[in-house]
Amino acid sequence: MNNLLDRFLNYVSFDTQSKGNVRQVPSTEGQLRLAQRLCDELRALGLSDVGCSPRGIVMATLPSNVNWPTPVIGFISHMDTSPDFTAKNVNPQVIENYRGGDIALGIGDEILSPVMFPVLHELTGHTLITTDGKTLLGADDKAGIAEIMTALAHLTSGEVAHGEVRVAFTPDEEIGRGIQHFDVAAFAADWAYTVDGGGMGEFEYENFNAASVTVKITGNNVHPGTAKGVMVNALDVAMRFHREVPEDQVPEKTSGYEGFYHLHGIKGSVDRAELHYIVRDFARNGFDERKQLLAEIARRLEKTLPAPTAIELVVEDSYYNMREQVEACPQSIELALQAMRDCDITPHVKPIRGGTDGAQLSFMGLPCPNLFTGGYNYHGRHEFASLDNMEQAVRVITRIAALTAEQAKPAS
Repeated sequence: MNNLLDRFLNYVSFDTQSKGNVRQVPSTEGQLRLAQRLCDELRALGLSDVGCSPRGIVMATLPSNVNWPTPVIGFISHMDTSPDFTAKNVNPQVIENYRGGDIALGIGDEILSPVMFPVLHELTGHTLITTDGKTLLGADDKAGIAEIMTALAHLTSGEVAHGEVRVAFTPDEEIGRGIQHFDVAAFAADWAYTVDGGGMGEFEYENFNAASVTVKITGNNVHPGTAKGVMVNALDVAMRFHREVPEDQVPEKTSGYEGFYHLHGIKGSVDRAELHYIVRDFARNGFDERKQLLAEIARRLEKTLPAPTAIELVVEDSYYNMREQVEACPQSIELALQAMRDCDITPHVKPIRGGTDGAQLSFMGLPCPNLFTGGYNYHGRHEFASLDNMEQAVRVITRIAALTAEQAKPAS
């Protein structure tokens, strides 16, 4: 595990923040720079078939070191960080033997507090890696990359019997576009694991059905002095629209298997306005009903407005719940849970209140549940990781590889 921290600190030094308003993949050059660095490291470790596609997808193979056939398994993490918060000039802090209480980030303008983040109470004695309060950290998902690379270093030592292992590092996961260019046939694994989860022991094989909805409102702008009976303020219509959305079905009021509507952007003027929602639900029928409700609100509201006012909905499905696809490959679930137990980790099976590359990969024919990384508070200045839990993730990845070979070994 000696190089795990060094690897992680090196990877977060790369600015790989993705950009949602860019058509090219990867959306930022920093992702390609990290991809090339990872290719160099994979070759140095002795992996074969190392390559980076024009879209910035890194793939490599760790050949089997046993003389019997085994399933081919894969491990996947993404290189980009969220567009939600700056990732430029990440300056991590390493706090050894955390003793509890508040952690000053940088000069102390920001703090990481167990009052706001109670999970810190569970991490006393751990080595924590935090931000300096000015950027996100990048544990999502460079913790996963560091863990896969460290597990590969251990596996290449020859001390652990394992079958063929495929690895991949992907771009633009945070904006849901990079994985569309993933060549599942070339990856050639029976199943894989994204290493992109949170706290220790988390294991996930179901996720939200997800869609983005843009509400485009055309108003009628005239001089406010002569506006009576003529002006239709698109911003006012936007507010009326949002008031119709169930106020108790928003992210800050839901948990577990509860879905939501999330207004994450609004812009406009009297003449035109746009509302940007993300819609989430675990059940496919509930997902469809949520999109239908927004369409009904638009139709109902538009009927109350004079011409030329108009309301247009643009709905784009992003990904679907991968549960059925993963459950069709039960070995992918059973192996991961057994590996955690073998490492004295209690599995915590939970739904992903979001999505991973694994959701899309599962529908592309590669069952792909999600393993924990030991990172917390993703996408903001309070992001941090536990090095102790990251080390446990390395143990689990290594054990999955070993267990896959053990279970495939013919009886003597």
